[in-house]
Amino acid sequence: MSAHDNMVPPRDEIVRATERPLPRSLFVASLALAAIGALVFIIGAFTDSGHDRVWLAFHVNWMFFATISQAGVIFVAVQRITTARWSRPIVRFLEGYVAFLPIAFLLLIVDFLGAKHIYPWAMHEMAQPEKRLYLDPYFLIPRDLILFGGLAWMSIWFVYRSVRLDVGLLPESGSAWARGLRERMRRNFREERREIHSTHSMQGKLAVWMCLGFGYFYSVLGWDFSMSLDLHYNSTLYSWWWFMGAWLGALMSWSLLCMWWRRYLNAYELIQEIKFHDLGKLCFAFTAFWGYFTFGQYLVSWYGNLAEETHWQRLRLIQPYLGFGMGVVFLVFVLPFFGLVSRAAKVYLPTFVAFASASLIGLWLLRYLEVYPSLLGVTPSLPFGIWEIGVTIGFLGIWVWSYAAFMNAFPRMRVVLMTSPFRDEVQVPVNPDTMEPLPAHE
Repeated sequence: MSAHDNMVPPRDEIVRATERPLPRSLFVASLALAAIGALVFIIGAFTDSGHDRVWLAFHVNWMFFATISQAGVIFVAVQRITTARWSRPIVRFLEGYVAFLPIAFLLLIVDFLGAKHIYPWAMHEMAQPEKRLYLDPYFLIPRDLILFGGLAWMSIWFVYRSVRLDVGLLPESGSAWARGLRERMRRNFREERREIHSTHSMQGKLAVWMCLGFGYFYSVLGWDFSMSLDLHYNSTLYSWWWFMGAWLGALMSWSLLCMWWRRYLNAYELIQEIKFHDLGKLCFAFTAFWGYFTFGQYLVSWYGNLAEETHWQRLRLIQPYLGFGMGVVFLVFVLPFFGLVSRAAKVYLPTFVAFASASLIGLWLLRYLEVYPSLLGVTPSLPFGIWEIGVTIGFLGIWVWSYAAFMNAFPRMRVVLMTSPFRDEVQVPVNPDTMEPLPAHE
C-alpha cells in the first residue's frame, strides 16, 4: 500500500467538509478590481501617454493569465493519462482554471482589435519576405483563434465530464444559482460504476489529444504572440520555453491555492502534508526544467555570437530593463530552486508560499520582458506605472471571479473517485458498454 492510499471519510462527510461557500465579499472585490482595470484601460486607450502602453499591458496579462489557465487544465489531463490517484483530493482546485478560458478567448479577440498597438506585422508592411506569408494577418489571426479556441473547447469538455461524475451523484453540492446547470449535467446519468468507466475511457482519449495540442498549438502561439514581436529574432527553443513557463506558473499557483483551500475549508484531514511534499517536488522539478531551457537558449546565442540573436538577450540585460531581467533569474529560478531543495521547505507552508509567490511574480516580469523591450526598445526610464498596474489588477479580478464562480458551483473535490468502491477499477481499462476488461494491447 502506498503512502497515498490513506483511508478517506465517507462521501457525505467529504461533502460537508468542503461545502463552505466562498464569501460574497470575494466576488465583490474581484469585480471591483476588474472594473478598475477596465477603467484604467479605457482611459489609457484614449490618452496620448497611455494609448500604446495599455495595449502592451493588456497583451502581457493576457499571455500570463491565459497560458497559466490552459497549462493547469493540461496538467489535469496528464493526471488522467497516468491514472494518478495521489491528486484526487486536490485536482479539482486546478480544474477550476478552465473557467477563465472562455473569457480568455473573448479577450484574445480584443487583443487582436488592438493589433496596431501591439504587433509589428500590423504596424507596417513586412520587410522580411520569408516571414510575409506566415505573419500575414489574414493567416495569423484565424489560425490563432482556431488553435486557442480548439484547445479551450477540449479543455472545457474534459473538465465538464470530470465534474459531471460528481454532480451526477451529488446534485445538491454547489451554489443555488448553478442548480439548473447541474440538473442539465445529470441528464442521462447512469449507474455509478458504468459512469466511472465511461468517463474514464472518454477522458483518456481526450487527454492525449489535449497534451499533443498543447505542445503543438502553444508552440505556434508562442511564436505568434511573443517571439514575432521582435521580427529579427529566432530561437528553436523559444516556444518550449514560453509554454513551459506557463506550466511552471500553473503548478506554483495551484500549490498556493491548495494551501488556501486547506485553511479556508479546515480540511486538514483531507489535504494532508504529503500533498504539499508532492507539489513541492513538482515545483522544484519544473523550476529546474525552466532553468535548463532558459540557460540553454542563452548559451546557444552566446557562443553563436550572431547579432540577430544576441540583441534579444542584451536588450533585457541593460538599462532600463536590467532590474527586471535579473529579477526574473532570481525569482523564477535561483530562489525556488535552492529554496525548495529540502523537504522541510516544501512542507513548511510559509516557505513554500514565499517561493511559489516569488516564482509567479518572476513569471509575470518575464511576460513583461517578452513584450516591452521588443516593441519599445531602449527608453529613458522603465515603462512601468499606472497603466501596467491597473490592467494587471483588472485581469486578476476577472480571473479570481471566474475561478471562484466555478468553485462555488460544483463539488470542491473529486468525491466519487475518492470514495467509490469502483474507484480503483479504472487502473484496469474495461469496455464501458459491456464492462468487460479490455485486452492488454487495447
